[in-house]
Amino acid sequence: QVQLVESGGGLVQPGGSLRLSCAASGRIFSVNVMGWYRQVPGKQREVVAVIISGGRLVYAESVKGRFTISRDNAENTVFLQMNSLKPEDTALYYCNANLNEAGGVREYWGQGTQVTVSS
Repeated sequence: QVQLVESGGGLVQPGGSLRLSCAASGRIFSVNVMGWYRQVPGKQREVVAVIISGGRLVYAESVKGRFTISRDNAENTVFLQMNSLKPEDTALYYCNANLNEAGGVREYWGQGTQVTVSS
């Protein structure tokens, strides 16, 4: 029905930058929330940044000042600009979307894109 397709992950040196993209495709009436989570093996999945339809942005304390989330409303796409990357940012990053569809509200997860910060 609706799919989230992530891209932009990869290997980057400490201090470098990456830009993640997540595109939601399908019959979507509107977007309530889209955002990014990350997970390291053996740890809980955690919120990185989310953007709410009203314009509110929420960031994890660990990424404030370094990461920026943005959204292209017309294309149902969310981006995560990651600057000044640190080794501790290494994780599998997941896109998440809470959407309004014909049948009601639905939540989706992407498959994840790996971000590795290493020299």
